[in-house]
Order: sequence, then structure tokens, then C-alpha cells
Amino acid sequence: MTRLTGSALRLTVHIGENDTWHHKPLYSEIVHRAHAAGLAGASVFRGIEGFGASSLIHTSRLLSLSEDLPVAVVIVDTETRVREFLPQLDELVTEGLVTLDPCEVIRYVGRDDPEAPNQGRTGTKGKKSL
Repeated sequence: MTRLTGSALRLTVHIGENDTWHHKPLYSEIVHRAHAAGLAGASVFRGIEGFGASSLIHTSRLLSLSEDLPVAVVIVDTETRVREFLPQLDELVTEGLVTLDPCEVIRYVGRDDPEAPNQGRTGTKGKKSL
């Protein structure tokens, strides 16, 4: 597992839910490539409303029936590792917004981290005892 504390860089990719890479969701391709690159973690967040460079408003409200909702892929790791990943995004993201923000990692612990204090874990993923 990657150890990550202190200064880090947050990479955020704003794209549309319907954006694809070789007939597969673009957000999924970004997450899988980040995983393959050994980055500390990646999460995808689906927005309920937004607009971008095209100035088209996409919303989840029933009257508009938009299916192309905004999606944000957020990746956090050391500055070096995030910057090494940027060329892959250049290949993948043809429309959207990519931003970098400095951040500070306070805690980064996985569920089955052997160095983490026992917090009522039973050894079963996602299960906790009281």
C-alpha cells in the first residue's frame, strides 16, 4: 500500500458522464489507469447539475431529462506521482477541465492496513464488531 502523509497534490478531472474511451466510460478508464500507475487513490463523483466550456447546462431534474451529467474524478498523491500521470490524461481527456490543487493529507489508512489500530474490525471487509 502507498504511504501518503503531508503535502500532496489533488488532481480533479471534470468531464461528462457520457464521455467515453474506446466504448467504455472515460471516468472508468481514468480510475483504472490511476490504479495501474500505482497512485494512492481515485474517486468518481457524479454531479446533479453543471455546465462547462460548451455552456450547455446538464441537470438531473426530470423536466430536462439530461443523461450527460457532470462527473469529477479526484486523485490524490504526491506531486511527483501526479505529474507523472498527466501525460496519460492528455491522451484521454479531449473535452473537459483538469485542475491541480496542493493539499495536505491528514490520514490515509486502508481497511485492512496492518499498521492501523484495531477499530472493531473482524477481518471481514466492511464488517465491524461492537
